[in-house]
Amino acid sequence: MNSKVADRIATGVFIAIAAIIVSVLVGLFSYILYHGLNIVTLDFITKPSSNIRAGGGIRDQLFNSFYILFITMLITVPLGIGGGIYMAEYAKPGKITNAIRSCIEVLASLPSIVIGMFGLLMFVNLTGWGNTILGGALALTVFNLPVMVRVSEDAIRTVPRDQKEASLALGITHWHTVKTILIPSAFPSILTGAILASGRVFGEAAALLFTAGLSTPRLDYGNWNPFAANSPLNIFRPAETLAVHIWSVNTQGLIPDVEDVSNGSAAVLIISVLIFNLMARWIGSIIHKKITATK
Repeated sequence: MNSKVADRIATGVFIAIAAIIVSVLVGLFSYILYHGLNIVTLDFITKPSSNIRAGGGIRDQLFNSFYILFITMLITVPLGIGGGIYMAEYAKPGKITNAIRSCIEVLASLPSIVIGMFGLLMFVNLTGWGNTILGGALALTVFNLPVMVRVSEDAIRTVPRDQKEASLALGITHWHTVKTILIPSAFPSILTGAILASGRVFGEAAALLFTAGLSTPRLDYGNWNPFAANSPLNIFRPAETLAVHIWSVNTQGLIPDVEDVSNGSAAVLIISVLIFNLMARWIGSIIHKKITATK
């Protein structure tokens, strides 16, 4: 077999693999949207859910999903970027650094159900909080932090070394070089990683089953006092997210339109995750062009 034939075979194999991946994705999206889009209406999105009668919506679950996402990323992003900076710029090669890197890789490979059990022990039972938004956000931080650290580290390492050396040659301190040269240059990749990580958080269910809970108190959207029991902003209240809601209505089966609610919720969830991924590419591309002055 000559090299040209081998090259054509390899090209065909890779094209076939890409086609399979795209087909699976398109088929999955098409199936979910076909069964769920006809359920998604303004009332469905803006009405509260009902556990005993038909016609309930997903208002509270949708708000809870975005709120837990916001709290999680508020904790994850600073810690993840700080960890990435340390691993890329300050960690010296050796046993301690290798141990830290191994811990990060182990955390990244843990199943979400294990993170949920850890969150149940640490953020529910040990603290005495019970099922809370804060407990769910902290559990998801443990789940997402290794990914954020690796993304930040890789983004900083890909910055051309000449930029760092030129800054240090001018007498600028290491930290100032990191702050003014490395982080701005790596920011598009870090931002893309953060938005992709937020998509994972939005669709997570297993870890939240044990930490944020399966119920939501009756919320008063006119009361924005974060310390009130019925306030949407109260981080110490239980909160059923959209992904957990899909699991809950299917397992309990108490409402007569369980299939419609499940299909509609799945469609809203998949659209939200898709928007996060598209935003990652779009925002990252715009910021990269502004920073690097490319067209």
